[in-house]
Amino acid sequence: MERGFDKMNTDHELLKNLDKLHTTELGVERIKRNLSLDTDDVVDWCKTQINSADAVIIRKGKNWYVNVDHYILTVNAYSYTIITAHSGSGNKVDNCMGQMTYEKNSGGK
Repeated sequence: MERGFDKMNTDHELLKNLDKLHTTELGVERIKRNLSLDTDDVVDWCKTQINSADAVIIRKGKNWYVNVDHYILTVNAYSYTIITAHSGSGNKVDNCMGQMTYEKNSGGK
């Protein structure tokens, strides 16, 4: 399956810099709580999700948004800090990503 980031190839900036991905202690707590994760390594879990062939990666302003398996991961585009993550029924996630795609395609920021 072709990765879904505006038809870009696998030389995607976020993917090239996965080794820089990190978060804060509060970020770990927030992500675990928001996604009901039971893992000791939240950053590794996020890397796996971002690297998934099903991940849709969109940059909007200062953040990357990764939509995969009904999750949205938010990553700062400059520091590669995982800010937060959310899950939802498909509609919440799809609506958010659809809005970002629409704004991107219409020239909005």
